[in-house]
Amino acid sequence: MKETVDVTEYAGLIAKALPKGILLNTKNEKFNSMVIGWGGLGTTWSRPTFTVLVRENRYTKAPLDATGEFTISVPLEKPIPLITKVCGVQSGHDVDKVEAAHLTLVEPEVVSVPAIKEYPLTLECKVLYAQPLDLSKLPDDIREKMYPQDVDGSYHGANRDAHTVYVGEIVASYLIK
Repeated sequence: MKETVDVTEYAGLIAKALPKGILLNTKNEKFNSMVIGWGGLGTTWSRPTFTVLVRENRYTKAPLDATGEFTISVPLEKPIPLITKVCGVQSGHDVDKVEAAHLTLVEPEVVSVPAIKEYPLTLECKVLYAQPLDLSKLPDDIREKMYPQDVDGSYHGANRDAHTVYVGEIVASYLIK
């Protein structure tokens, strides 16, 4: 069962949960979930939006580009350690995260990407805009810390690759009961 919510009433919870890790979910051939610690709830072009950043080499990027849809799953309390470990470290290239993290998928309302019962606050989003970051436009301290060029970009934990910024319109928001 789902209860429709006004996402602005959960802005504080989302802001507190984000640095600890919430889930960005995508689905093309298969479902994938990735822990994110950067993003933002807001209003863009007079529409409710959630903005996410996805590095160029992440498994999540291809299905997001292909479908233009994603869901955001937010825990109401603390993140679940197993979910954080599987979805934050392992790649969807190598593992079925639904099985490995014991995720319970819930049918979405509007988009094609499921929600996750264990993280019940759900935002369904359709991409309005996507743009790769131009690293040369970032302040030096951010570029050097967040995008060091002296690491191997093929490693899953590497952070040398730029992000693409996706602004997603929130087309549904609810709590899974």
